[in-house]
Amino acid sequence: MPDLSHLWQRFVLAAALVFGLALGVAATIFGYSNTGTVDIGFSVVHLRGIPLWTVAIVPLVVVLAAGTLYHWWNGLHHFSEHMRHRHRVRELEAEVASLKSRLDELLEMPGHAETATVPMAEPVVASVEDVESLPEEPALIEPVASNGDDASAKKGRKREPVTPAGESLPMNNGEEKPEPTVGP
Repeated sequence: MPDLSHLWQRFVLAAALVFGLALGVAATIFGYSNTGTVDIGFSVVHLRGIPLWTVAIVPLVVVLAAGTLYHWWNGLHHFSEHMRHRHRVRELEAEVASLKSRLDELLEMPGHAETATVPMAEPVVASVEDVESLPEEPALIEPVASNGDDASAKKGRKREPVTPAGESLPMNNGEEKPEPTVGP
C-alpha cells in the first residue's frame, strides 16, 4: 500500500485554508451587518460606544494570532531539537567509526580498504603422494550447537577458579625467608 501521509497532510492544510477563508468571509459579513454600538463593562473597566462586530471579531482574531504564534514557536522548537539530535547522531557515528578502526587495529585485522588492495594468496598444490596417503573415508564432523540447541554440552562444563600468577607460588609459612639478591 502506498504511503499517503503526505496527501493527508496536504488535505488538512487545504481544509484549514478553506475554513480560514470561510471564517474571514463570515466575519466580514457579520461586521457589515452589525454596525450598532454597545457598552461593555467589566467590574471596574467600562467601555462605551464599541461597535458590535468588534465584540465577536477581536477575541477571535486574538485567539487565532496566539495559536499561530504558538504553532510557529512549537515548530521552531521541534526543528531545533531535530538539528541537535542530527548533530549528536553524526558525533556518535564518527565515534563508532573510530572505535571500529581502533578495534581492528588492536585485533590486528585488516581494514576494508586494505583487503581490497591485497592480492589473493597463491593456491597450495599438494604432491600426489600426500593426496594418496589421506584416509579414504573422511571423519564425520559433528555440527556445532548454536544458541542453546545442545543443552547437554553446557552441563559438562565446570568453572575453574582463576588465581593470579603470584598466588600460585607456595608460601613460606614462617620458615626461612630466601635472602634477597644484591645487584651488581
